[in-house]
Amino acid sequence: MKKLVYSSCFLISILLVSCASNTKRVMVYAKGNADINTDTKTITFKDGAGSEEKTADFNGSGLLSLNLVKGNETHKVDLTENGIYFLNGKNDTVIGSYQNYGEVPKASKTVTQVELIRGIDSLIALTENKNISVANRNFYILPYQAVKVSPNIDAFIVAPYHRMTSLEKEAGKTPEVYRFWSINEIRETIAKLKEMTKAPAPAK
Repeated sequence: MKKLVYSSCFLISILLVSCASNTKRVMVYAKGNADINTDTKTITFKDGAGSEEKTADFNGSGLLSLNLVKGNETHKVDLTENGIYFLNGKNDTVIGSYQNYGEVPKASKTVTQVELIRGIDSLIALTENKNISVANRNFYILPYQAVKVSPNIDAFIVAPYHRMTSLEKEAGKTPEVYRFWSINEIRETIAKLKEMTKAPAPAK
């Protein structure tokens, strides 16, 4: 009897591990409300005020095809690998990148005009879908598209318009964080930085 109980527990453990390893976790970013039906693999977007983020797990190996419904429009996205995904359910492009929230802040220093211009050029490149790659851990997501953010389904995703700047460590481990912005947020940042590059008017 003891041997049978042990075998049953072992089998359950194997099944649990198998399910966890075949999970595709999807964060859905939407305007208004998004209804996620994991059985039919359908996400229905409804107009509304503000932004909403919802997360759903889809278990199973192989290809996952999601149907995205917005009014009379239907889109389809295919997710091939396990991991955590960001799905852009808005009409605006979304840009994101890995953020090291565990890094010790450096002492403040004066930013030179050359460094400022280099930073502006880098942001402009992102808005033009340049220098985007898995190696760089940055993302350019068109409306009604999804990208795999990380193979770690427990990675933390910060959606656009959030003001979070720090995250506590858990068990002494730095969290894996990815920060996303709307393309309009990036463009507003570029405009503000460009203002900083203008030379001050000469003193009278």
